[in-house]
Amino acid sequence: MSRIAQFQQIVDAEQYFEFFDLPYDAQFVNVNRLHILQKFSNYIKAIDRDSPDLNDEEKLGQYRNALQQAYDVFLASKPVEQKLFKVFNEKPQNVVLLTEIGTD
Repeated sequence: MSRIAQFQQIVDAEQYFEFFDLPYDAQFVNVNRLHILQKFSNYIKAIDRDSPDLNDEEKLGQYRNALQQAYDVFLASKPVEQKLFKVFNEKPQNVVLLTEIGTD
């Protein structure tokens, strides 16, 4: 099986780190799993869109860097700051935020 085929079979965050031989904190990944995977997915889409002529090994190298970047993003910031998921971008209905209350 080719390495790109192996990559396409991965389903768990930890498997990605092991596939790319990247060090990771298992507890950190467990807490931030969905955010890391979503950011990684966004990076992969950008790589595939912006660099369609890469061969498989070049692509996997870019993917490896993307996974490391996705992991590093959440070491430096909180998931809510990244606003990757719809729930973080929607304004709650029937709620008035303190910042919306003016003073006279």
